[in-house]
Amino acid sequence: MTATPAKMPAPLPIDAIVIGRNEGARLLACLDSLKGQVHRIIYVDSGSTDGSVAAAQARGAEVVELDMSRPFTAARARNAGLAHLGATTEGRLVQFVDGDCVLAGEWLPQAATFLAHHPDVAIVCGRRRERAPEESVYNRLCDHEWDTPIGEARACGGDALMRRGPLQDAGGYRETLIAGEEPELCVRLRQAGWKIWRLDLEMTLHDAQMLHFLQWWKRTRRAGHAFAEGAFLHGAPPERHWVKETRRALLWGAVLPLMIAAALLAAPMFAGLIALLYPLQFLRLSRRMGGTAAFYSIVGKCAEALGVLEFHINRLRGNQRTLIEYK
Repeated sequence: MTATPAKMPAPLPIDAIVIGRNEGARLLACLDSLKGQVHRIIYVDSGSTDGSVAAAQARGAEVVELDMSRPFTAARARNAGLAHLGATTEGRLVQFVDGDCVLAGEWLPQAATFLAHHPDVAIVCGRRRERAPEESVYNRLCDHEWDTPIGEARACGGDALMRRGPLQDAGGYRETLIAGEEPELCVRLRQAGWKIWRLDLEMTLHDAQMLHFLQWWKRTRRAGHAFAEGAFLHGAPPERHWVKETRRALLWGAVLPLMIAAALLAAPMFAGLIALLYPLQFLRLSRRMGGTAAFYSIVGKCAEALGVLEFHINRLRGNQRTLIEYK
């Protein structure tokens, strides 16, 4: 008897949500990379002044102009895109893309097929690459950051293909977060029993345009803010979300520098001994990530510590931090 071939799951319908502000030609390239691959393209604009709205409409995208009288966050923009798509979520997927990214041509068919075969997975992401890593050390650091392990993951980034049902059941993105909104969403989805998966596939090409130290410093400070807020929200066991990252930032970026400064006044030799921890840490990290990345990892702890402290100071004062932008 001839075996009956296994029935292939039907392709799942895909829509796309793009967010951006003043992305210019990068936005057009992003929209063009989606054309013909998705049912609907929703572009959420956050106050562009470069003609992005008209350009997106001319490309056939449905445009949502965010109310800028309220504080902007990427999470709020993504939720606005979801609201524009409507309430029908059964069996539908949504591809989130930042407006400074271009989608790889083979990503959507293979990612959607993976989800069709893995009903317990809510989100898939792939390799995000930096467009011009040769232009600056900061772009190269970004490219290294995007290179995450393959397989089941704890979180995704801004570009990802998601099932709309679980996403909306979870309440969407947490709109008050100025950074780290994707990992925070993934925490809630995993707590609900869903899995996150990183595929060994090219997904998007990103254009950071991070050419100066101050840009990198602001972006790293924002990461520290995200660590602190994530740990505040989900730091309790068993999740311990971003607790280690927050503690490392405070230790290397605040506690040890303050100890060295204090010891210089009372016991300079002891201050020198404490300071030796930094070259030792550099040697340890450089074996794993190389000298350049190790150097910026150590320096970056100071920026991260500022972000951590900034979050808690604002929290205690009852203030909401506005977006920390590096572009």
